[in-house]
Amino acid sequence: MLITLLFFIVGSLIGSAHFAWWQSLPAFQPVSLVDAAGAGGGIAISLALFAAIAAFTVTMEKRRHGQLEEAPRVEVRERRWLTGPWPLLFGAVALALLNFTTLALAGRPWGITSAFALWGAKGFEFLGGDVSGWGYWQSVANAQALQASVWSDITTVMNVGIILGALVAATLAGRFAPNFRIPLKSVVAAVIGGLMLGYGARLAFGCNIGAYFSGIASGSLHGWVWLVAGFAGNMLGVKLRPLFFEGEAGRRPTAKRC
Repeated sequence: MLITLLFFIVGSLIGSAHFAWWQSLPAFQPVSLVDAAGAGGGIAISLALFAAIAAFTVTMEKRRHGQLEEAPRVEVRERRWLTGPWPLLFGAVALALLNFTTLALAGRPWGITSAFALWGAKGFEFLGGDVSGWGYWQSVANAQALQASVWSDITTVMNVGIILGALVAATLAGRFAPNFRIPLKSVVAAVIGGLMLGYGARLAFGCNIGAYFSGIASGSLHGWVWLVAGFAGNMLGVKLRPLFFEGEAGRRPTAKRC
């Protein structure tokens, strides 16, 4: 994952270098469900789409495997607030509240990947490069972030908090187990995946947080477009995984619990 993060940053930097060219191509105008149908109507449309996705998922899962995969049952007395396991519903509610808090404090929805482009630009300039003339850094907000300290960037501070929080949670749960014995093919997968993630996130104005999660929460149609493209990409990625990871051919994917 650290390899992926490194090349995510590199991919974001490359994406910011090509950003102006992509923006010069023909594009549709932004579509807001809130503007089109009002706040209540926009929420209703989103809820209807969520319900349709849930129904489709249940149907396909039962058709392929005969039943839904049940989450492991955890008795209340077995739960520990510091060590977990934590209820998935609590995590979902926490994400929604954190996104609302970010919007209230930062004036924009929650994002992740803009900080990676900034880190890459800072690193490139430290090595003697100059990104100030690139189109991506011409907007007022990006130009100010480039000139200021990296710790003045809200997204950077939040990202560092996420990383530290994940380390603490893994440690408390007894699952902090660094592994430095990585097969070469897995390293190649991390490099390719990181570059694609970074580059794509710059073109899509965010990742599954900024472009998808926050996009849909803000009532923007582009969040749903991201979902369709992201789902198709995941299907292709699952098909390609056996090329990079041993023992995955023919194995049914299992959900990762947070």
